[in-house]
Amino acid sequence: MRLAKTRTLFIRKLPGLDAMDEAIGRATEMGKPVTYVPGLGDIGSLPTMCGVAILGEVAKKCVELDTKFFVLNRNVIVQQATSGIVRDAYKAGGKAEKFSEDMVRFIAPDQFSFAAGALGFFKREKPAANLMFGAFWAESLELTEVANEMGAIQITGSDSMAQVPFLVVTCDYCLMGEELYAAAAYVGHDPVLTGSIVGQDWGKVLALTLLVLGIIIAWVTNVVPAKNWLTQILLT
Repeated sequence: MRLAKTRTLFIRKLPGLDAMDEAIGRATEMGKPVTYVPGLGDIGSLPTMCGVAILGEVAKKCVELDTKFFVLNRNVIVQQATSGIVRDAYKAGGKAEKFSEDMVRFIAPDQFSFAAGALGFFKREKPAANLMFGAFWAESLELTEVANEMGAIQITGSDSMAQVPFLVVTCDYCLMGEELYAAAAYVGHDPVLTGSIVGQDWGKVLALTLLVLGIIIAWVTNVVPAKNWLTQILLT
């Protein structure tokens, strides 16, 4: 964490996140809305927290460009959290009077009731960009297929590897697995979050190195005669 506050740490580029400005800009030029779905999970789930964190940066960009913007929620608590984030983005951008509660909608608490409501919204509003980051299940293909039919640029992210194939097929960009966790640090440039991600990566490299070293030691001790000097060193 200390290193992250004093130095710029490297996180590899995530093309999907880099393309968000393009997607929002395209919606602005076409005069069509941007839709954002922060997943269907509870507020305490990690993918939902990542989706909510990314929402803050998306909202800032939409406020800057005066882009029509909607957030679709399944969970009431998540709806309250996302409403506060969007409201704060408008205040920070000096456009508090343009914020409306109608921008952040609670659709339905049931999984497929939410999906049906969101599909109807896509059909009516015809968004030019659809952004989805969070926990998604069987409804993911329904949502992205209809948004794709509307001609929307779609950027999505999920840690559910069972849903990633559907998102990859129907979307322009997709963050897979742990890329979603890194996304919040990537878009927000938060040194603490960045340090956490880089620290985890270094830990994985160390664990993998120790694993490979352990395999080599086990092979040497079983194959090479005990009198071999290298074996003796490794055994001691």
